[in-house]
Amino acid sequence: MRILSLLLFALFLQLSGQAAIVDTVSIPSKAMSKTFKCVVIMPDNYAKDTDKSKHYPVVYLLHGYGGWYSNYVTRLPEIVKYADQFQFIIVTPEGKDSWYINSPVDDSMKFETYVGTEIPAWIDTHYTTISDRKGRAITGLSMGGHGGLYLGWRHADLFGACGSMSGGVYLRPFPKNWQLMKRLGDTLSKAENWEKYSVLNVIEEKPKDSLAIIIDCGTEDFFYDVNNRLHAKMEKLKIPHDYITRPGAHNWDYWRNALQYQFLFFSNYFNRVKGK
Repeated sequence: MRILSLLLFALFLQLSGQAAIVDTVSIPSKAMSKTFKCVVIMPDNYAKDTDKSKHYPVVYLLHGYGGWYSNYVTRLPEIVKYADQFQFIIVTPEGKDSWYINSPVDDSMKFETYVGTEIPAWIDTHYTTISDRKGRAITGLSMGGHGGLYLGWRHADLFGACGSMSGGVYLRPFPKNWQLMKRLGDTLSKAENWEKYSVLNVIEEKPKDSLAIIIDCGTEDFFYDVNNRLHAKMEKLKIPHDYITRPGAHNWDYWRNALQYQFLFFSNYFNRVKGK
């Protein structure tokens, strides 16, 4: 099914005359002793720059629970036009159903290390990027929204901007959902994990480096309440951020619209810090 989706996506590119370049690569994880696939979308100018004189910023875009590395290009094939429009590289890595943490109860799941540090290092080695936090942003949808804020906050030395679309930013209210117990343990004997690994509490420890932050959630989304709680707490802690809400649910129609705002926000950030 995933192979068929990628073939249909390739056909879409041919029929639309899309100029962006789309790679599917395999990126190893030393932490997990495994290799996972990843999609890398480059602006059309990337191939034309034969002497590699231009270095591009990178947006890391994380999939949700039940998704996979090619989710965005198959569900939102128009995503490739944004690489051209904003002149940055878009990377959509594999995150399994990890919630993008190093699980405290399952040593085989170390996706904070993989997505937060190993993948950016690999991308910087294999592509002409701005290999600095000023040239990196990370965001995602649902589980990936949690990952975007969690990794951005905990690795602010590597990412200058982070975001979330419909993110599961507080995990404690959902003990029976999305294999969270497999990642965090049960809510009684491992109660502290449910607080420690939630973005809602991670933000209490401010990183050394400031972050540009954008958060977006629909008013009919089952994560709307926890996003409102996060927004209120960030205001109380005086953490600058953009918070967007509009009518909408937890679905691809909402994310198709939200993604445009996320990319514009990151493009403005990259342009603002350029040369600083």
